[in-house]
Amino acid sequence: MKPCIALVSDQIAMDYLLPAFRAQFPSAELRRADTQVQQLGALEDIDAVVCWSPPPGLLARMPRLRLVQSVGAGTDHITRDATLPDVPVCRIIDPEMAAGMNAYVAWAVVHGQRHMGRYLDHQRLSTWKEAPIVPPGRHRVGIAGLGVLGQSAARALAAIGYAVRGWSRSPKDDLPAGITAFHGEAARAEFLAGCDTLVCLLPLTEDTRGLLNAELFAQLPRGARLVNVGRGAHLVQDDLLAALDSGQLASAVLDAFVEEPLPPGHPFWQHPAITVTPHIATRTGPQTIAQLTHDNLARLSRA
Repeated sequence: MKPCIALVSDQIAMDYLLPAFRAQFPSAELRRADTQVQQLGALEDIDAVVCWSPPPGLLARMPRLRLVQSVGAGTDHITRDATLPDVPVCRIIDPEMAAGMNAYVAWAVVHGQRHMGRYLDHQRLSTWKEAPIVPPGRHRVGIAGLGVLGQSAARALAAIGYAVRGWSRSPKDDLPAGITAFHGEAARAEFLAGCDTLVCLLPLTEDTRGLLNAELFAQLPRGARLVNVGRGAHLVQDDLLAALDSGQLASAVLDAFVEEPLPPGHPFWQHPAITVTPHIATRTGPQTIAQLTHDNLARLSRA
């Protein structure tokens, strides 16, 4: 019997994925749906779901389901469903994803630390004016979240010459050389006090939801910068706006949001100290996602 695979995401993601899945699974039945789950047809026929943020309760209605494949490095957008059935949930592990995140985080840190936004404003005004130049070694970058992507970003920033520190909820034994490590709640305030730029690469859990809030911002040095490439729900939006308007934070680069796409009238769009990017910090190629889905289904068949 040929497998039935459902792609459940927004239309852009499905257009991106579909050719690779057709090539990888030439004999499979491929179904796709965005917000209209009835497009999936008979749910009892589906063997695997490849998804980003599927509607709550949808997966529980698939009795033949054997695999849930995330299209990203995280799975919180899947596991937050209280009705999730007892089937394997797999995430993406992809060296190219780490390289893409390294490039984005390095750009975001440099963009703030070297005042690149100010130079762009000056260019529009035909103004030749230097901003203060601080060597990377005198700018302390903190990485909150030392998983695969966090450690890779830490290495990349250290290679540029930044003074890099990292924080995780539990100890990490395999950290890159030269990274000052902190772990646990007891060490978080000390970690934050030494962050001229804070980069959030934490997973989204109940403990980290809303972690980027007024209390945390107050523990950073005045004039610190924020880069959020974790999840939109890490950030308390009103607290960020207040911290920027008060000068406690100098700027923020944001790539993830509670509501995506970010609504046209949202205050983040027009705030002079905020840079918005449309959740593009990194991306796994569609061929890799299709190959990993194929490999995971094959492993389940052999089990």
